[in-house]
Order: sequence, then C-alpha cells, then structure tokens
Amino acid sequence: MKKLMLCPILSILFFNAYSQDTTCTYFVANEVYEFNYQTSEIIYEKTHNSGLYSIKVKDGDVLCLDFSDSIACTRKVVTTYSDGEEDIVHLNANGKVYYSQDSILRVQVGRPEYE
Repeated sequence: MKKLMLCPILSILFFNAYSQDTTCTYFVANEVYEFNYQTSEIIYEKTHNSGLYSIKVKDGDVLCLDFSDSIACTRKVVTTYSDGEEDIVHLNANGKVYYSQDSILRVQVGRPEYE
C-alpha cells in the first residue's frame, strides 16, 4: 500500500519540478510591461528611454515578446544562446508576437526604429 501511495506523490513532485513557465514582455512605444502569461498579472513596468532592454530567460522557460507599436516600425533584437553565440535581427514591431526557442539565455530589445 505504501508503494501505491509513493508513486502518485513522486509523479506530482516530478511534474512540478519540470513545469515550464511562460513570461511575456509587452512593448508599446517606449513602455515595457512584463507579466505572467497565464494570469496576466503585471510583474514589472518601465519606460524604455535608451539602449537595449535586457530580459533573462530561465532554463526551461518560454519568453513571449509582444510588440504592439501602433506605427509601422522595427526593433533590434539581440539573442544570446547558451553556447555563447549571439543573433542580431530587426523584427517587425507592429502588432507581432514572438516566442523564444530552447537554449536562450538572454534577449535584448531596442527602442522602436521608425521606417
């Protein structure tokens, strides 16, 4: 009977230990909002005036970048991977949503660049 009880308890612990979180960072003009993807609870709010806004991605987590600029523009995005490589791209920021891949350590997002 003890073995039968141990199996469900271990499986609950296993699922909780390896659960994946999704955090979302919402960019609109110069405002940045970080919030929990499931609950929509705002975690952090900041005005982005200069440089690159840096977001650390925890191992196993998914990052959602939500660009909601009302005017057609792009944003410079620098992605740092766990093997040390960096990828620099300019993404469309007019109502677009992007999700991170595995092995991403950090994402840096620039201010809007208007066309």
